[in-house]
Amino acid sequence: MSSSSGPQPPADGTVDPAAAKRADAEATVEDTVDPAAAKRAHDDATVEDTVDPAAAKRADAEVPADVDDRSPSAMTEPATAIRGSAEAALLRGVDAADAGAEARTVALDAERRTGSQVDVLTGLQQDEVVSAFIKLADQFLGSLGFTEHGFRHANLVGRIAHNVLHHLGADAELAELAAIAGYLHDVGNVVSRANHGLSSAWIAYDALRRLEVDPYRIGLVVSAVGNHEEQYGSAIGPVGAAVILADKSDVHRSRVRKGADTSIDIHDRVNDAVTHSFLRVDADAATITLELELDTERSTVIEYFEIFLDRMVMCRRAARTLGCEFRITANGVPLG
Repeated sequence: MSSSSGPQPPADGTVDPAAAKRADAEATVEDTVDPAAAKRAHDDATVEDTVDPAAAKRADAEVPADVDDRSPSAMTEPATAIRGSAEAALLRGVDAADAGAEARTVALDAERRTGSQVDVLTGLQQDEVVSAFIKLADQFLGSLGFTEHGFRHANLVGRIAHNVLHHLGADAELAELAAIAGYLHDVGNVVSRANHGLSSAWIAYDALRRLEVDPYRIGLVVSAVGNHEEQYGSAIGPVGAAVILADKSDVHRSRVRKGADTSIDIHDRVNDAVTHSFLRVDADAATITLELELDTERSTVIEYFEIFLDRMVMCRRAARTLGCEFRITANGVPLG
């Protein structure tokens, strides 16, 4: 935007030499910057060409559609946007007690879908801090364009992790620790998406201390939670391996946000194409198989692996930690 307070050109159309020099300096600022700064800027701009290709692909897989790249006509009216925020909701009486009630309601549905009754999760669902943080984390990620990461995902991951160890013959207590870790693995998104496994671990520690869980068992949980992301995590034991398998297998159209444009974002499109997913554990055959049913008119198997390949590699390593081989089928066809 121009300002009337700046220098004005002479009335006769000639240009003041000093003003011309200043204008020329401003126009050519990219050519006159400090060489070291220019090199740093160049390095930053070409980072995808200099980092490990696998790491670049993983980072790209985590980037949602650019929610700020919207035309003015698509922008929400300011007062409406503010009233719809999580912060404003608190002032209208949407509090932690409501979040806890929602957590318990969703838990019943997850129990029905997985057949896994895990009594130890009841304490977490009644914890107002945990419930509020999971709900807020899901709202925050929704505003960034990510798929659902709320009570549905938390409950399913917890219960599937429990089932994985249960069906492989683990002690009941170990399976319960996997359920706890699975339920809490994404709560750190309330802090930030970046390194959320680590912030989730600290929130889990605080919650389990309130519930007076033995420190040794807390250590197993926070280790599993802190290692569930493929960017920096590893399956270092049965609890962590079960959480990884449960988390990465939750691909389904029910995770797509209402109103999401699946033609734009590949993550939404792939999730929307998955009409059924099931993690089958066969202890006798020592296999763990992710069974997918895909609507190939919505997305393809190639697109699935384009964004989830690193996660599937992590699942293979997690399965081997449990003494099993990881397999995938899509529409009944074995893929590996």
